Amino acid sequence: MKRSGILLLLCIFLLQHKSNAQDHMYSQFFNSPLYLNPALNGQFPADLRMNLIYRNQWASLPGTLNYLTASVDYNVPRFGGGLGLMVTRSSEGSAYLTKTNFSGLYSYSVGSDEYVLSFGLQGGMTNRKIDWSKLIFDDQIDQTIGIIPGQTSSAELPAFNNKYYFDSGAGVSLTLNRLLVGGALQHINKPNETLTGSKATLPMRSVFHISYRLPLDSYGGGDDEDGSYIIPSIVAYNQAKVTAINAGLQYKNRGVNAGLWYRSSGNTGQEAFVLTFIFDLFINRDGGEKLRLGVGHDANFSKVNYTNSTGSTEGSLGYETTLPKRDNEAKKFPGARRCFDFY
Repeated sequence: MKRSGILLLLCIFLLQHKSNAQDHMYSQFFNSPLYLNPALNGQFPADLRMNLIYRNQWASLPGTLNYLTASVDYNVPRFGGGLGLMVTRSSEGSAYLTKTNFSGLYSYSVGSDEYVLSFGLQGGMTNRKIDWSKLIFDDQIDQTIGIIPGQTSSAELPAFNNKYYFDSGAGVSLTLNRLLVGGALQHINKPNETLTGSKATLPMRSVFHISYRLPLDSYGGGDDEDGSYIIPSIVAYNQAKVTAINAGLQYKNRGVNAGLWYRSSGNTGQEAFVLTFIFDLFINRDGGEKLRLGVGHDANFSKVNYTNSTGSTEGSLGYETTLPKRDNEAKKFPGARRCFDFY
């Protein structure tokens, strides 16, 4: 067998092995609530919410590691839950291995003004695709000049370059006074995402998160947005026997929010310190509007160090608004504290 064929088989093996790796994680998990937990769908004080988050990971390393999630959810006061749509897209490697997921979300809440327990469901289709033509094999490389311009490899490429499959998730969250705790499962149906015909099961991903909003002044006693707060949080992910923990805190004062985090990914050695900022660019409390900008940067160390990778950078936008002529008060869910507005 030619070495080019061996390289192709190695590439296919690595693509299949990727199924046993972790899904990507956002350092600004609080700016992508639907990706974090389907039960947070519809859990906000306005009528309509839109979120967009982008992550560029390890920009200095060869190949691309880019991730994007866009979502919109609608607060349904009758049952204190919501309806939502979410699109997540990832692009990894020089062969542009991409995954695009379109999901619908539904959540339902029970509770009172003292607590709210929310349940969420998620389901949608995922497309996994690769551009085989972007791969370079040894018969396209010259020892002197490197890649030979216009050279075609004799390696036989696989017949298929994309795969569609159904994917599902579910979650639960509890808001109790100033405490928010929740958990979620993704890839519950363990879909087969192979590109070659052999089985490549996508393992389930579990998420646990907990946050507490601690007021620092008299304003915070009434949960006034003009107050100052410290918000410690822990988020733990587990997938394919790999556990990642993101722990830290945010300091919130009016429309500015700054956070410092530590993330450990267990035996993968992907550890990082994370700095995040949130800026409320526009707030119209009478109209229930809020425009928010978030930025974050990971300074990773250990196996993949910051000098080689220049870290990872995130940017996010969020917008909330109320709809005209909507009678919120007449159909209001009794749990006024249900919103994921800790940040």
